[in-house]
Amino acid sequence: MKALIEEFKAFAMRGNVMDMAIGIILGTAFGKIVSSFVADVLMPPLGLLLGGVDFTDLALTLREAVGDAPAVVLRYGAFIQTVVDFLIIAFAIFLVVKGMNRLMEKKKEEVAAAPKPPPAPSKEEVLLAEIRDLLKAQAGQG
Repeated sequence: MKALIEEFKAFAMRGNVMDMAIGIILGTAFGKIVSSFVADVLMPPLGLLLGGVDFTDLALTLREAVGDAPAVVLRYGAFIQTVVDFLIIAFAIFLVVKGMNRLMEKKKEEVAAAPKPPPAPSKEEVLLAEIRDLLKAQAGQG
């Protein structure tokens, strides 16, 4: 049992798992922001253009409420609202990824354009230079 706990701890503390957890948390928060943007900023003018229609209120009653049994309602407006939310979130993520790709490409171009230092001499070249210097020194003494 202890080995299983240690293995799980090693798995959970790996960088990829932590990165994924952070991404999910940020994605959830971002989703709430976009949902608020859609519901509170985008949909009111769109509803006004469509004659004051709020998509979330669009529904089709399949059966009226009878006694204690609630009405059976097909809430297609809520579905339309969810689709609009999804499309806006997908477009926003597309723009973020596109921006990141553009920055990464620019960074690659900067690295490629930077002058590269000359390669270090090989061991053979260093040894030959030492032999040359020794021969010069011997020639100067003789």
